Amino acid sequence: MASMSSLISPPNLTKLSFKPQLKQPFLQILQPNLPKNLILSSRPRKLRLSVAAEERTSTVASPSSEADRRLYIGNIPRTVNNDQLKQIVEEHGAVEKAEVMYDKYSGRSRRFAFVTMKTVEDANAAIEKLNGTEIGGREIKVNITEKPIAQVDLSVLQAEDSLYVDSPHKVYVGNLAKTVTSDTLKKFFSEKGKVMSAKVSRLPGTSKSGGFGFVSFSSEEEVEAAISSFNNSMLEGQQIRVNKA
Repeated sequence: MASMSSLISPPNLTKLSFKPQLKQPFLQILQPNLPKNLILSSRPRKLRLSVAAEERTSTVASPSSEADRRLYIGNIPRTVNNDQLKQIVEEHGAVEKAEVMYDKYSGRSRRFAFVTMKTVEDANAAIEKLNGTEIGGREIKVNITEKPIAQVDLSVLQAEDSLYVDSPHKVYVGNLAKTVTSDTLKKFFSEKGKVMSAKVSRLPGTSKSGGFGFVSFSSEEEVEAAISSFNNSMLEGQQIRVNKA
């Protein structure tokens, strides 16, 4: 005869336990479209979302800014164009782009350029190998470009440039001292003739002189007179070059 206890608790049921198996399948039901690299971790008091380490580091800053890779190359021959300059510099490092600067009035090369290298190492190698060397008989200057002056009011500079009166009768004035302004240039050339206008070109985005300028006249005779009178003369401590623009 069966005991009373066996009737109350059947033997095949006493060892059964119920543990919910709600892990990954349950989470997938709740969030079926979660990215694989989004990890869900449950805690007794809250649900925490954490992004995988590779997601956090996927956006890596470039090893160097463009300013650190951008070279100024000065005193280049007027005949050198972008492609030719790129070929010259590429012998010493990978070049991203090369830009020869041209005067917007005359279309002539301003005898300097900017070259952006692929890496800082390429830029340093180009400086070491090219600075002080010659291109077309001219000794070039190669260095990292200076950052534009943050405080310069470009609207004032643009207004000053807009006052320049262009003319087919004008001269190019090179090797100007950094202290020479447009007014200084105009007054200097006005000593021996009637000047329509004068301007000193600046490095892009700055108030710094590019070391050259233009003086416009009303006739070809005045141009010839200016070249004859002022070529190789001294202006603020430097011997200037004057020729037809």
